[in-house]
Amino acid sequence: MERKNFLKSLLVGAASTSILAQACSKDDVSATDGSTTSGTSTSTTGSTSGSSGSCSVAPTETEGPFPTKAPASYVRSDIRDDRSGYKLTVNITINNSNNSCSALANALVDIWHCDAEGNYSEYGGSGMQSTNYQSVHFLRGRQTTSSTGLVSFTSIFPGWYSGRATHIHVHVYNAAGNSLKVTQIAFPEGSGTALATVAGYKKGMSGYTYNASDNVFSDGYSLELASVTGNTTDGFVLSISLSVPA
Repeated sequence: MERKNFLKSLLVGAASTSILAQACSKDDVSATDGSTTSGTSTSTTGSTSGSSGSCSVAPTETEGPFPTKAPASYVRSDIRDDRSGYKLTVNITINNSNNSCSALANALVDIWHCDAEGNYSEYGGSGMQSTNYQSVHFLRGRQTTSSTGLVSFTSIFPGWYSGRATHIHVHVYNAAGNSLKVTQIAFPEGSGTALATVAGYKKGMSGYTYNASDNVFSDGYSLELASVTGNTTDGFVLSISLSVPA
């Protein structure tokens, strides 16, 4: 679905669940491909995944209907703002698939995700999200990778919304601001996992879409599946390594 048609469908009042499923599908790759956003250009090829040498490249996924509007404005590691929820430390290591999976230093990494209720900042007041959060910017941030390729964010455990499994969006740029990869992070499922412990917060898990049925992850998510440890008292720690062509 082209972005202009997607926005048009919102104006004519299409059902929110149907719109969301289409907007987040793999048929809709990076919403900023070939464009420029806040001084960072994008040049994503649109391929879903691949390998380079001994590295498996992280799949390319859609930015979804809620990408950060001005990511360069949110250079910060603590992205919680006023959002309540179980603390989540997000550790992402970026490797260069074009250089034997060596750590990629000085890369720009943007992340964004929904709050405990399933809502995104910078959007709302429409059929897709009734609560209007257009004027706030919670759960969005940018960091630069260290010499070991690591970025860390302090956030909250994401909730969920209709049609999607719990996930985090990631956009990786090189130091010059050229897009290297748009992808998403999946969460482990099943008894004893953090996802089961959080149990959808107040929403519960009735109607939840699991990874195998999610229209982004259903064709395979092994390269996007994070390790998540911790508990509701001390908080959770998410760790994942993503290889991108740089």
